[in-house]
Amino acid sequence: MAKLKEKLNEIVFEADTRAGKYFDVALLMIILLSVLLVLLESVPSLRNEYHEQFLVSEWVITGIFTIEYILRILIVRKPWKYIFSFFGIIDFLAVIPTFVGLVLVGYQSILVIRILRLLRVFRILKLTRYSSAGRMLSRALWASREKISVFLFSVVLLVTIVGTLMYLIEGEQSGFTSIPQSIYWAIVTLTTVGYGDISPITPLGQFLASMVMIMGYAIIAVPTGIVTAEMIKPSEKQNTQVCPNCLHGDHANDALYCKKCGSVLNP
Repeated sequence: MAKLKEKLNEIVFEADTRAGKYFDVALLMIILLSVLLVLLESVPSLRNEYHEQFLVSEWVITGIFTIEYILRILIVRKPWKYIFSFFGIIDFLAVIPTFVGLVLVGYQSILVIRILRLLRVFRILKLTRYSSAGRMLSRALWASREKISVFLFSVVLLVTIVGTLMYLIEGEQSGFTSIPQSIYWAIVTLTTVGYGDISPITPLGQFLASMVMIMGYAIIAVPTGIVTAEMIKPSEKQNTQVCPNCLHGDHANDALYCKKCGSVLNP
C-alpha cells in the first residue's frame, strides 16, 4: 500500500515520469474543455439547444475532478495542508458548484445557482499548476512585492494630492463634486484610460491634467521594469519535484531534499 501511494504521488503531484506527464496532459485537456463548455453554455441559443449535452458533460467532468481531488487527499502525507493550500482550494472550487446546484432548488435560488455555475470558470486557475512560465512569473512577482508595494503606495499618494488640487481648482461647477470624485478622475487620467466623463475646463486645471497625463506614461512602465528585472535574473533550472511532506515545488534538478522542510524528495 505504501509503495502504491508513493507511485500515485509521483504520477499525480509530479511530471518527471512518463505516467506523470500523461496525467498532467490529460488534466490540461479536461480543464480547457470544461472552461470552453462554461463559455459556450452562457450563449442562450446554444444553452437552449444543447442543454442535455451540457448537463451530461458537466457531470462527467465534475466526476473526473472529484476523483482527482479525493485521490490527492488520500495519497498526500498531510491532507489538511493540501486542502487549505492554494491549489487545494482551487481544486475544491472546481467540483463544489455542481454539487451545490443539487441542493439549491426553487426559483429563489436561480441567481445563486447561476453564480455558482459561473464559478466553474475558476477551473482555469488549475492550469497554473502545470505552467513553468506561470511559476516563473509568480516568483518574479513575489520577489518584487516590496518594490511594487512602495510604488503603489506612492501612486495612491499622488492621485490623492492631484485629486484634491483638481477639486480646489475646478470646483463642483465643472463636475468635480467631491474629493473622492476628483481622485477617481486622477486615477483614470494617470492610467491613460481617459473615459471623458469628467474633464477640467479652466486653464490651470487643464495644465495640471496635462502634467498628470505625461506622468502616466512613465508610471505605467515602472512596475513592468520591476518585474522584468526579477524575471531576467539568472536562476537555477527548476524541475517538477514536489515535496511529499509540505507540497513545496520548484526544486533544483539535482535536489535530494526539500529546501523548505528538509524531507527526502521522491527519487
